[in-house]
Amino acid sequence: MQRSIIGYCQDDAGDWKAELDCGHFQHIRHQPPFILRPWSTTPEGRESKLGQTLHCVLCDEGAFPPSFETYKQTPIFDQNTIPKGLLRAHSTKKGVWAKIVLLEGSLLYTIEGAPPQSTTLTPTAHGVVVPEVEHHVASEGPVRFYVAFYKKPSSPEQSPHKE
Repeated sequence: MQRSIIGYCQDDAGDWKAELDCGHFQHIRHQPPFILRPWSTTPEGRESKLGQTLHCVLCDEGAFPPSFETYKQTPIFDQNTIPKGLLRAHSTKKGVWAKIVLLEGSLLYTIEGAPPQSTTLTPTAHGVVVPEVEHHVASEGPVRFYVAFYKKPSSPEQSPHKE
């Protein structure tokens, strides 16, 4: 998945990492002849790439950003009260992750794409919703679940430094 660069920080070794709008970080090393990113070596070069995209392997893998915090949760739904919007293709906003948490039963979770990927969620296997990726659910009988939404923490001490 392509994600926009929204900022930068350095790791413990002093290497630069791009902060992506999905909440993940990616090293942006300049290591000729294998990796050519001369723009990453200067503040002006990094500034020039803000808003441009990088491929985020962690989003491809559905890896949840560990620093994200829950900010909202739906009511508990059952097979009779699942909102129609969850039954058809929809997505979260940029930077918003979600977890589909089952309390009882099972739910078919489909991530749209070519080809679509479907998995059965259970109380021991929740669903991770990647920002801006279309998905939907379908009841497989009696079920109780909720959706928790997550975003980047707003406190400065938990966020990386911007240039």
